[in-house]
Parts: sequence; C-alpha cells; structure tokens
Amino acid sequence: MSTESINMLNPDFPFSYDHYLANPAGLGSVPEELYGTEVAVIGAGLSGVVTAYELMKLGLKPVVYEADQIGGRLRTASFLAAPQITCDLGGMRFPVSSKALYHYIDLLGLETFDFPNPLAAPTDSTVIELKGQKVYVEDPADLPVFYQEVAEAWKQALREDAHFEQMQRAIIERDTAKIKEIWDSLLEEFDEESFYGFIANSQAFKDAGFEHREAFGQVGFGSGGWDTDFPNSILEILRVVYTDADDNHRGITGGAAKLPNALWNHAPADMKHWPAGTSLASLHGGAPRGAVAKVYRTDELGFNGANTIEVTERFGRTETFGAVVSTVQSWLLSTGIDTDEALFPAELWTAIERSHYMQSSKTFVMVDRPFWKDRDPVTGEYLMSMTLTDRLNRATYLLDNGDDQPAVILLSYTWNDDALKWLSLTAERRMELMLHSLEKIYPGVDIRSHIVGQPITVSWEDDPNFMGAFKANLPGHYRYQERLYTHFDQADLAAEHRGIFLAGDDVSWTAGWAEGAVTTGLNAVWGVVKHLGGQDAAANPGPGQFLAEYGPKRLDIKPALKS
Repeated sequence: MSTESINMLNPDFPFSYDHYLANPAGLGSVPEELYGTEVAVIGAGLSGVVTAYELMKLGLKPVVYEADQIGGRLRTASFLAAPQITCDLGGMRFPVSSKALYHYIDLLGLETFDFPNPLAAPTDSTVIELKGQKVYVEDPADLPVFYQEVAEAWKQALREDAHFEQMQRAIIERDTAKIKEIWDSLLEEFDEESFYGFIANSQAFKDAGFEHREAFGQVGFGSGGWDTDFPNSILEILRVVYTDADDNHRGITGGAAKLPNALWNHAPADMKHWPAGTSLASLHGGAPRGAVAKVYRTDELGFNGANTIEVTERFGRTETFGAVVSTVQSWLLSTGIDTDEALFPAELWTAIERSHYMQSSKTFVMVDRPFWKDRDPVTGEYLMSMTLTDRLNRATYLLDNGDDQPAVILLSYTWNDDALKWLSLTAERRMELMLHSLEKIYPGVDIRSHIVGQPITVSWEDDPNFMGAFKANLPGHYRYQERLYTHFDQADLAAEHRGIFLAGDDVSWTAGWAEGAVTTGLNAVWGVVKHLGGQDAAANPGPGQFLAEYGPKRLDIKPALKS
C-alpha cells in the first residue's frame, strides 16, 4: 500500500490537485503576446483569490470584484473589547486530508492548531445530553454501550452498503480506476437516495432500531450531529466520510480569514511577466473592485469564437473582458446580478436554479478566561465540556486562547431547520436562549459571570451576498452537479456560451469544504488558459485533460414524451 495518507481525492473526479500544484512545471502558459491580458474574477472568497493568484502567476492580469470583504465565507470577526480575540463565522476547521488547501496554508506559512471537535483527541471532555440524560466522557472509549452501538452501526452500514474500506484504500493509493469502478457502481443506486433513507434501509440500523438512528442524528460522531443533513443525498455524505473530511480538523491560528487575505497580499517568486514583488493587492491598488451589478455579452468578437463580456459595477463602471470567472454562489447569477441569459445554456441554468443551499447559524460570546478547565471539587469533572444536545443549541464549542487570554464559547452551531429557529432573533435574544439551555445542562456553573462584551452572531441565509451557507445536493441532483462541475471544459460548448467559467465550492463535489473552493478555482484557471489559446505544461497536464478518462459519469436522461 502507498505510504501516502488519506486525501480528498474526490470519487466523482479523482484528479490529484495537490500533485498538480506541487509539480515544478507549473499550471501551464499563455502566449507571451497575451501577458497582461485582463480576466475578470467575480468574488474574492477563497476560490476567487486562488483563481486570481494563479492567473497572475501565469502573466495574466486578474481584475477581482468583491461586494463586501475578501475571504467570502472564510470570515473572521473580532470582539471589540479585545480585537486579538477572534471567532470564525464561516469555515473554521479544515480536515488535514484537504491537501490542495494545505498547499496554500503551507505556502503562506500560516500556523494551525488541532481543532477541538466533540470526542476528538485535543478535546479535554465531551458532554452528550439527550432527552435530559447527561453523559460525560474524557475518553471516547468510555462512552456508554448504547453510544458505542450507534457508532458501530454507522461503521457497519458504510462497510456493508458503501464499500467503505475498499474505497478508502483506493483513495490512499490514488488508484483512480478502482475509485471510479466502486463509485460509478453506486451512482445509479444512490443518486435518488437520501441520507436518512440510506441509514434507515441499512441492515445495521434496522437491527439496532429507531432509537439508535435518532441518537445518530442528534450526536453523530466526529464533528457532531448529522440529522440536519438527513434530507440531503447520501452521495454528499459518502464523499465526506470516504475522504475523512469529517475528522482530523485543524483551525488557522488568528482566524480562517488570514488565508485569503495572506494570499491576496503574497508576492509569488515564480511569476511570468510581472516584476518581483507583485501581488494581487498591488495589481489592484490595495483593494478589489466593487460589487458586480450586471454581466452581459457584447457584439465584439473575443477569444475562441466567443464574444467579449461586459462587467458593470454597482455604481456604473463598465469594463470588457475576453474571459470571466464567477466564484459567487450561483444563485446570485439570477437573483443578485443582472445576468445575460445567453451566457449559459438552458441546461446549466436549470442546474443553477436547482441548487439546494444549507442554512447555518453561529453565536459566539467572549469570556474572561477558559474557566471550563477548572475541575469540580466534588466530581472531579471539568466544569464545562464540548457539548452535543437535543436542546436548541445543538452543539457548543469551547475555544481556548491560553490561560492568560480571554476565551470564546461558540454557544450554538446549527444547520438547516435548527438554524432557521434563530433567524428572526437578535444576537442578545439568541444568547439568552442558549445560556438558558446550557444552564440546564450545567446547573450550578455560573457562565454569565464570565461573559465579556457583546455576542457575535451570523445567519448565512440572511446575507444577501450568500443566501445560505453552502450547497448540499438533494436526492436526484447528481446530473445537475455534473453539469456545473464540468462547465470549465468548454470544448463542446457553443461559441455564444464560452468565456465565462464557474468556480467556488458550490460548483464542487465537496460543497462546504474549502478544498472544493480551491480545486474549482484551479479548474477555472485551466479553462481560462485554454480559452485564451494557452496550454498545459507538458510534464503537468491539468484537470481538463482527464475528464474523458475518469471524469464524472454522465447519467442517462430519457427524452420527454411527445404529446
């Protein structure tokens, strides 16, 4: 077996993006006469910044547009009373299997730390509280038999019904043929199956009974409860567990936003065309362009048989480009931006509109110190623990900045229906309800006396620039995802649809994980290079060269009956 570790080698398209990035031959080239050619990049989230950064290295001039702040959903907030104390409102924990993501984390020299998920190794203790019954453990091996049965039922379901062990072995060995053999055999069986349907139909959970399924939904294992994902396609879940995306997480010291901001300001050493010291920040005079209001075709012929594209900012400035990369959540292309319908074929618009987004809410408070590390003099237990509960909070995280610094409690991290319960409430009201629940779980612990300053909260579905946390396909959505993901290869597109490329984690197979933002950005870079008449490095062929060989399987679509 290979000595490599597990990685996010996605079963739909097992292309090794980390090897692609590490190859000294680079990501390709464009004709020298095109050096300095402007390419619009809409959105300065992680995918947009990665795209712009790699285009700049190739000698092109990315023109980045951003409606709010660099980083997108890698958004870090600071507490006003102690600006050095931060909390991550979006992405906050990154699996070490995200090899392409960590390429940039390592390149920039960012410090990371073991993220304290419930029951994870760096976590001092975890409390599970369901139906009013509280379980305290410092070692997962000490979980009551019932919870061990729940965990084993999940593992058994994956082994028996999803070829889990064979798939992980193939991913570790980067055996693309075996990965595709296993995955493609599962697609038609599971494309229309929900997560809940998968576990309810598994023999393991049938034998265990409903109470075990219920507890699995409330508690889950690894990063917390799973039931808010129950309506989603089981394929979404398998992509996560096959690649250990739900385990071995690390956080970025100082906040996740440090990654896109550092990349924005980084001057790479191996650029074409641009002088040493050039960065995305310097190319933009320190700040990206503003919010995009309109994207339309012109009558002017550009590259690859396509007409050029006009991008208009909110306050009226218009520029024309031969290539555009859109990294915003795709719903915004029909709701937030006046978009020329002719930019995409009808089938792609259908895929965009059918996207299903997860809601997500977080509420943080700062406390004077990590008081939860004190032990109860009677029981010997820590005063508070990472908490999983069926109360409103659902999941509570304790984030330690050191004994000499204020600490942070993520009072509640919720998804979908649970997140919508908080949507209409103020930050203060949310905090009060969350504290009420925690006081039931930890009677006698005076949490309130430690709170400093005001709570910080977010509901991503209420943000007009996002309209949700991330995409999660529903059963039957595989065909839509295949269209969105493969759009970067435009060889078979009509000329009137070429020249605009989709990227961002909602285009990826691993929406919700920063790895997908990175890899779809790299796909878009490949597509732009081809569109402009460039080519891959001979020693480092890019993702588009392998779509025919082991790209996503195209499921049959029966034609509609004629009336």
